Order: sequence, then structure tokens, then C-alpha cells
Amino acid sequence: MTINSENVRTDLLPYDFVRSNEVIVAQEEDKYLIISTNNLSKQTYHELQRHLRASFEFKICDSATFNEILTTSFSNTNHNNDISEELSDEFDIQDFAGSINATEDLLSGNNDTPIIKLINGIISQAIKNRASDIHFEPYEDHIVVRYRIDGILKEILKQDSKIASVLISRIKIISGLDISERRLPQDGRVSLSLGDKNIDVRVSTLPSSYGERIVLRILDKQSAQINIDDLGLPTPILSNYKSSLRDPEGIILFTGPTGSGKTTTMYAGLRYLSDSSQNILTVEDPIEYTLSGIGQTQVNTKTGYTFAKGLRAILRQDPDVVMVGEMRDVETAQIGIQASLTGHLVLSTVHTNSAVAALTRLRDMGIESFLLASSVRTIISQRLVRRLCKNCRVSSQPSNEAVEIFKLKKNETVYSAEGCENCSNTGYQGRIAIAECIQIDKNLKDLIHNNASENEIADYVFKENKSIDEASVDLIKDGVTSCEEIMRVNNIKEDASL
Repeated sequence: MTINSENVRTDLLPYDFVRSNEVIVAQEEDKYLIISTNNLSKQTYHELQRHLRASFEFKICDSATFNEILTTSFSNTNHNNDISEELSDEFDIQDFAGSINATEDLLSGNNDTPIIKLINGIISQAIKNRASDIHFEPYEDHIVVRYRIDGILKEILKQDSKIASVLISRIKIISGLDISERRLPQDGRVSLSLGDKNIDVRVSTLPSSYGERIVLRILDKQSAQINIDDLGLPTPILSNYKSSLRDPEGIILFTGPTGSGKTTTMYAGLRYLSDSSQNILTVEDPIEYTLSGIGQTQVNTKTGYTFAKGLRAILRQDPDVVMVGEMRDVETAQIGIQASLTGHLVLSTVHTNSAVAALTRLRDMGIESFLLASSVRTIISQRLVRRLCKNCRVSSQPSNEAVEIFKLKKNETVYSAEGCENCSNTGYQGRIAIAECIQIDKNLKDLIHNNASENEIADYVFKENKSIDEASVDLIKDGVTSCEEIMRVNNIKEDASL
């Protein structure tokens, strides 16, 4: 049976009723057509007749056809992408969510508007609070919404589970996901506007015991436009980075944990290089931001399109500069190194805890030491630490543990988090990068070529350059952050020392 999904009226029946009763209303000229996978019960028939107040024809279709029509029609439903409309600064998410009641008459259609307003409020408040992620987590008798702000998760809403299914369904609708699929993970994307601010939101669903968990990653397009000089990197590291970017060939590596700003630093480097004289191509997983003048491609494991295959393909596109999202296997690393040795500048990331460990990691993958010595130019390792709120930070003396760990003086002034309205009582506001950089010179090439240990390389590199640990202590002494924050980010135990 062929049904034109454009004729399906998504404004006549709420999604929950459509899904649970497996009925869709299409309009053909002046009459309604009811499409279902089975015969209607008397109750459903009478409810439709009462609600539509018109006669209708009835057709049965198979489940696959029904789900296809359902997904196409509801996912294409026009929705307002301006999330600032009708939301005041005094909008209280907790109170508003508590006022949403489950309606006995699902055909009333009163569920949609409050849920839309609630979602708009959750996303707009997240943007205003500088949240990077929004977590929707359903449990047996409640649903929790949490923001990740400055790297820390914070619960902002806890409500009865009665609103969970409709809340998650609405998010899937606006992000163009298959709303009939609840057993498999899905990924989607939606563009939103908050006033004059344009925001991309990446949506990820995950089936769980009590429904689908959803995480929204908020991608502020302005972050992709950051200039290299605005990264906040120390002057020596920034100078080395720029110098390496001007090299026609070689590898620049970035290391650090998830959420440490590696992608932002790489994107800033690509923007620094981007002009009409060079062909810059990337292979990413996923594409975080769209960069003007740069060719970007995204890996797809479902079709077998891996980093290695993507890298091989873009090397046949006559590139000058190549960015590989991550060197996660030996095949990708080998291709990247060969590309750097044949006249290409390659930027990529490796998941290690320090710049020196990146060399060890590649060596453990099976990359020959002489290839590493010949190809790698610069390695930057970074973390993001929370800044102390300037309005409420308090001066104090370091604890005995802090004196031991950070080699501070007992009477030295340090600052701690207090909490106020300006920082939502966290004591912190915003983040700053701490970084270390390895610039490969002749002596270091010899060490790498001769299979020097990680400690030997570190001893040489950090004779004149500051390590992340030393940069961290500087931020503590300058009152930018606290001892506790550095311990948390660098995973330092209280009985350890730097």
C-alpha cells in the first residue's frame, strides 16, 4: 500500500496515542483515512469518531509500512527551533515540570505544548549556564536531568517517570531520529537558536532498563571560530604550535582525556592555516563543528568506513593538511606517519595522560622508533581546570597534603572555593587550559630513535620546559584555581606527590 506521508496529519492525534494504538490519520481531499496495523477496537473507533467529528475510511497495513510512515511523518513535523520564544529569565524548570500532569484523555492533545516548553527551557537554561552536555536519565519511578558544567555533572531536575516517555519521544522527533526504534542506540543532530545565538546539538540515545537514556552535546558554533591566539595557551607553547603549523610536513599530536579541549585546539590550528592556497581535509568521529573552507568527512562503522579508510581516501584528494580525529589503531597511525613523510602536515590525537606517553603509546602500537623520530614534530598535552570564582574565592593556608604534593610553603597564600550566586554556589566559574609541549629537536630525535625510556625522554624535555604538573602549581600560586581542583583533574591522591 502506498501512502503519501505528506498527507498524514500529525496535528490531529498526539504521538503517544498514535504509537500505542497504531493508528495514523491521513487526509485525502475532504475526508480522513485511518491507517492501522490491525482492526480497530470499539473503544478506539468511537474515540476517533468523537475526536475527528467526521466520517473516515479505514485501511490496514503491515508493521514495517506503518513504522515507515510514522517515522517519516512525525520526524518531519514542523517544530519551532527558536528555543527562546515564550521563555522568561524567571522560568523555573522544576516548578514547571511538576505542573505537567498525565492526562487520561490522550486524544486531548494537551501533552505536546507543555513538553515542548519544558524541553526548550531545559536546553536554553543549559546554554545560559554554559553546560556542555544534558543528560536525560529514566529510572523505575523517576527521570533525572543533569547538566555537565565545567566538566562536572549537576542534577537540575527530578520528576515522576510519567513524563519520561513523552519527553524522550519529543527530543527524538525534533532531532530527526527513528521514533519507532527503541531497542537500538541512535545518533542525531539538530540546529537551534537562542536569540541571535546559533547552537548545534548532537543527540545520542541508549536503550536502558527503564527506557532510553538521551545525552545532548551542546556544540556552540562560536567555539569553532576561536582564533589560535585566544586559546589561552602559554606563550612558549603557542609559539611552538604556530611554528609547527607552518611546517609543510610532519605530525602534530594532541593528548589528554575526553573533554580536555583537544578538538578546539586542533580546529583553531586549522583555522590558522585555512586560506585559498591550501587543501585542508579532515576525517572525524563525529564532525563536531563545520569549518568554512575545510573538507570534512565522518567515519561510519556501520558501513565499514573507518579512520584508516577515510585517511586513505583523502590522501588521494591532493591534500596539503590532514586532520585525523584519533590515531586509535596501528593501521591509522601507520598511514598518518607515511602521509607526513610524503609531504603532508598531519594533525591528530592520541589518548594518553602526558605528551611523552604519546610516543610510548605509538611505539606500543607497533610503530618503529625511527619512523616516530622522523615524523613527529610537536606533541601538546592539555587539561581543562575550573577557574575559581573571583567574587567568592577565599584565601587560606595550604593543607599539609597540599604542601607535600605541590611543594608549597606552609605559610604560602592559596585560594579555595566558597560559592555564591554568580557561580551557582559551586565556587568555580569557567575553565582554563593547563598544557605541556614537546618540540622534537635533534637530541630528542636521537633519544626516540634509540628507544629511550619514557623517563629519559621526560628528563630531557622538561629540563627547560614546564610540565603540566609545574603549570598546575603556577595556577595555584596565582590564585586562578585551587589545590583541590588540580588534584581532581590530575587524579592526584592525597598520599601522593608530584
